[in-house]
Amino acid sequence: MKTSQMKADGAVLTELAQAYGDEAKARELLESWRWPNGPVCPHCHNAGEKTISKLAAQPTSRSCVRKGVYFCGACRRQFTVTVGTVLERSHVPLSKWLLALSLLCSSKKSLSANQIHRMIGVTYKTAWFLCHRIRFGMTPNHWAEAKLKGTVEVDETFVGPKAKTKSAVVALVERQGLARVKVIASVTQKNVGAALSECVSREAVVNTDEHPSYKQPLKQWKAHQTVNHSRGEYQRQNQDGSRASTNTAEAFFSLFKRAIIGAWHHISREHLPRYANEFAFRWNTRHDADGKRLETFARWIEGKRLTYRQVSQPLCVC
Repeated sequence: MKTSQMKADGAVLTELAQAYGDEAKARELLESWRWPNGPVCPHCHNAGEKTISKLAAQPTSRSCVRKGVYFCGACRRQFTVTVGTVLERSHVPLSKWLLALSLLCSSKKSLSANQIHRMIGVTYKTAWFLCHRIRFGMTPNHWAEAKLKGTVEVDETFVGPKAKTKSAVVALVERQGLARVKVIASVTQKNVGAALSECVSREAVVNTDEHPSYKQPLKQWKAHQTVNHSRGEYQRQNQDGSRASTNTAEAFFSLFKRAIIGAWHHISREHLPRYANEFAFRWNTRHDADGKRLETFARWIEGKRLTYRQVSQPLCVC
């Protein structure tokens, strides 16, 4: 690890330690992550310094003003740093939220809700819901989800305890780059084609194994290279100097399954997309310092809300 990155990580840990148990410092820290250039109204997206003012807390007044409340002169509405995010209307102290965020963002193979509840001092039910809200915040935003390009490796795996109930997961990974992951109903040409169209640029060179579901959809892409695993072929050097391989996508799944075995143990089908997005978020920020990763998360939670009723409903898969 670079010295500058070690210093950055150490600074973040120091800030989190100072903020733990101090709601004012925790709020200031979250504001610095989410609004590095000053407050932005979540209602009308106004960012004018002259039209946004911070209201003074008046705990003894009849018209009580909570701490950290801002007033937007453009739309004349009040807001805090948590409005319009996965943290909105949470009864969990903000300092505990930040600690849970730091733990989940920095843990390479994730942490279970059972471990989070012991570490931050909340009930298991609260920790479970909190973790799912964080995972929902890690879901790529439409403006952040650029299509994969260059050489893209695609592979599929199945997650679940029994053959009849296993869920299909497709990983689409740029070589030395970003990853997207999709939970699909089954590995068919239609479902695989939909995942490819959503995530991969048509100009990309796509590498897969010889699963029949890839052949027809990938005729629409610039190039399609395959490796034959049944013959023991896992990498092939082509005459033009390119390399056909799905090793990067398989490495992604290797780490993902270690998280399932070591931390989560079992993932139900209805929650699998959120777990997959959590892992993809850490993969895509693997070169960032912990502080930078937390800042990225703070930007991604814009416009996202997840209620307990919603988290209990099955997610749709393609």
